[in-house]
Amino acid sequence: MFTGIVEEVGTVQSLGNGCLTIRASRVLTDVQLGDSIAVNGVCLTVTHFDGGSFQADVMPETVRRTSLAELKPGSPVNLERALTLGTRLGGHIVSGHIDGVGKILSLVEEKNAILMKISADGAILRYIVEKGSVALDGISLTVAAVTGSDFTVSLIPHTRQATNLSHKQVGSLINIENDIIGKYVEKLLQPNGTSKAAAGCITMDFLKDNGF
Repeated sequence: MFTGIVEEVGTVQSLGNGCLTIRASRVLTDVQLGDSIAVNGVCLTVTHFDGGSFQADVMPETVRRTSLAELKPGSPVNLERALTLGTRLGGHIVSGHIDGVGKILSLVEEKNAILMKISADGAILRYIVEKGSVALDGISLTVAAVTGSDFTVSLIPHTRQATNLSHKQVGSLINIENDIIGKYVEKLLQPNGTSKAAAGCITMDFLKDNGF
């Protein structure tokens, strides 16, 4: 599990034959084989490391569901080690399991902030809530607005400077992970695989029967 607070921006050394090698420093200070590191929001397992880089295996399913296939030598990537019980949860609960990929539609300056609008499929947008949390390339952000085809987040200067977002442009792809709480709530409202919530059948008796 992660918090969505990026620790450093690493640099891709190589990507091929299912192996990703990344130059880094801070996330290597206490790294061990088998540790989890979020790379642009994707939870990967460390399979090898030295004093200046680490390697991780990337499965075909991961490539299909994320933007990692677009990486090339020199690409900047957001890195975060898995949280510990003593870690401050400065962002929100992030699993490192990407729900899909969005595309940046616009970047508009608003005083000291930049409004970044992102298109996404309906299956992702159903969990996007105004003022709720979303992880973009592993960055915990607050949703400023949402429509039927896209959503917007507001980026402060620190977020742009401390992550790979300063390199993103209109048309860039970005990994999206929805708030895990919303997904579990939806699942819990589907007893025996039948969604009474979707059918508009939530009653006081239904809530009581399901522990609410």
